[in-house]
Amino acid sequence: MRRRIAAALAAVKFGGHRSHPAAIVGGMEQEEIWGIDAARGYDTPGTGMFAPEVLEPTVDRLAELAGDGKALEFAIGTGRVAVPLAERGVPVTGIEMSSAMIDQLRTKADEATIPVIVGDMATAVAPGEYTLVYLVYNTISNLLTQAEQVACFRNAARHLTPGGRFVIELWVPELRKLPPGQQATVWHCEPGYIGLDTYDVLRQHVVSHHFRFDDSRQARLFRSPHRYIWPAELDLMGQLAGFELEARHADWSGADFTAESRSHVSVYRLPRGH
Repeated sequence: MRRRIAAALAAVKFGGHRSHPAAIVGGMEQEEIWGIDAARGYDTPGTGMFAPEVLEPTVDRLAELAGDGKALEFAIGTGRVAVPLAERGVPVTGIEMSSAMIDQLRTKADEATIPVIVGDMATAVAPGEYTLVYLVYNTISNLLTQAEQVACFRNAARHLTPGGRFVIELWVPELRKLPPGQQATVWHCEPGYIGLDTYDVLRQHVVSHHFRFDDSRQARLFRSPHRYIWPAELDLMGQLAGFELEARHADWSGADFTAESRSHVSVYRLPRGH
């Protein structure tokens, strides 16, 4: 395993300018990243982010926040959250730019059950008004500029009724794990898989590199670029769009958010007079 970690780090370190986060971020389109291969391999029923202990508290909390109204999911993907939320009786609409992800969703729910608007979550408009807009599993970080992330907040506000809520699930940047002068850090390692991140701290960009090894020791590499956001910066984005921070917890079950929390679920609310 140590050899594989060393090989993965070397592939990132010595890949030339093409391996630098700025080059990767500038050279990848989201539609390209979330294509057919990513969509087909995205669903892992019963494990990972599809595990009941992960998914059930998420759906419980979102159903509670939606109340008697409708919910809009930004970057609905393959319907990991939307499908069980709709099964709970909450009307759900989605926005998604990846046609491959939508095709995968359509194997679970038709257009009448979960309508989907094809487009960018920062700009696309869905018909109707909603009591809840939600964006889960770090996906706001897929928007690679601060301006796009602010636009996402404003787009959420555009869709909400007065008093409506925008919920974001996001990781806390773990720069304490990055020693001075080091660009990469390994964040997960298990037989057959290594996950590592490379950072561009100037632009707040991070690229996640996922190495998967088969029995022949050949590696398949999937990369996804992100712009990380500090919680205080996220709150300011909300203020710019007219939101107030209503609550922040470390997870969907309501655990306290502390200095040691690795992620957060933040609930932003529009004033009732909005």
